[in-house]
Amino acid sequence: MRKIGIITRPGKGEAIETLKELIPWLNGHDCEVYIDADTAVRLAIVRPYLRECRLGDIPHHVGLIIALGGDGTMLAASRLAAPKSIPLFGINLGGLGFITEVNKSEIYEVIEKVVSGECDIEERIMLDATVIRSGQRAAGFTVLNDIVLNKGALARIFDTEVSIDGRYVTTYKADGLIFATPTGSTAYSLSAGGPILHPAMRCIALTPICSHTLTNRPIVVPDTALIEAVVKTGSEDICLTMDGQMGFHLKEDDTIEIRKSAYKTSLVIPYERDYFQILREKLKWGQR
Repeated sequence: MRKIGIITRPGKGEAIETLKELIPWLNGHDCEVYIDADTAVRLAIVRPYLRECRLGDIPHHVGLIIALGGDGTMLAASRLAAPKSIPLFGINLGGLGFITEVNKSEIYEVIEKVVSGECDIEERIMLDATVIRSGQRAAGFTVLNDIVLNKGALARIFDTEVSIDGRYVTTYKADGLIFATPTGSTAYSLSAGGPILHPAMRCIALTPICSHTLTNRPIVVPDTALIEAVVKTGSEDICLTMDGQMGFHLKEDDTIEIRKSAYKTSLVIPYERDYFQILREKLKWGQR
């Protein structure tokens, strides 16, 4: 892993200051560093092993990608890295940091193990969402965390007819629906009352948002399932949101097909990790 791409959030000052130290350190460990041109301009440094390229081209040149920021940066990086099966390593400069587990104070201790190939790789499932409109494919997306059907600020409750593997489940009358991977189960789905899923599980959680029918509870299905959600009567101001970062406006009778993606996110695990310790630390379990 001597060719390393770094992806960070544009304009984040703390990330730039961290890069000014991290890039020379990587150079000193015989690593070539690839960054996007916008970040390179902000760095204003010239190093012999610093390579500039388009953000989308970074996975074509490297064997490892470092996501420097918060979970949002990690999610964006996962969509770039997954098609090339590039391992992804997250350094947390944000807040909660469920998938960017390494803090700034640990960077150099941990990254030495990462570039030496001493760390395990953990694969996480991703989801594909395909929008079918009038019998034609209107849009397609791949996500690591979740796919959300939600209404606009002034929109009313709306109906969504859900089938799994061709079998009708129910018609949800709610503010929206969340379809989450195990990785995404600790994000929006958890806030809406969904279950926490261990990342090693191979399943999809369906969580209604403020359901009109109180007995409509979250349900977990195998990741082999094909989920079809059809937007029925209700407000026209309905949006499909992917990983909280991409949006697509929906119309009545649009069908959203949700299935496990052929792509996976490969996360570098830098140390012996206890997932339940992470839950205790991040969610403050056991604290008063």
